[in-house]
Amino acid sequence: MKKIIASSKAPAAIGPYSQATMAGDTLYVSGQLPIAADGTMPESIEEQTRQSLNNIGYILEEAGLSFADVTKTCVLLADINDFAAMNAVYSEFFRSDCPARVCYQVAALPKAAKVEIDAIAVYTAEASEAEGE
Repeated sequence: MKKIIASSKAPAAIGPYSQATMAGDTLYVSGQLPIAADGTMPESIEEQTRQSLNNIGYILEEAGLSFADVTKTCVLLADINDFAAMNAVYSEFFRSDCPARVCYQVAALPKAAKVEIDAIAVYTAEASEAEGE
């Protein structure tokens, strides 16, 4: 059985999809554009990466999870030349035991964004213990 997860801190979906769905112990976070809950989008690739990851964090929090529970991400870049700058910010969120990841350059992203990131996280016993603290 799936459960829809949504955070008011992250932007609402811009199409017929959910911010995230929980199926069993696995959370599937939809691609997060670098849009703040108030609808604004920062300019630089660094700020956009940080906003996309912050949005993922808000959704993880809503589900009782954290970045430590993320097992896989997919990063879409409008320009692969932004890889190093994106990676520098990404490493602030994933410091050790990093998730598996793919990164692609795409022709274009919605709202002319420079980056979009999705994530898969798994609810573990450690997450359950942390939630009870």
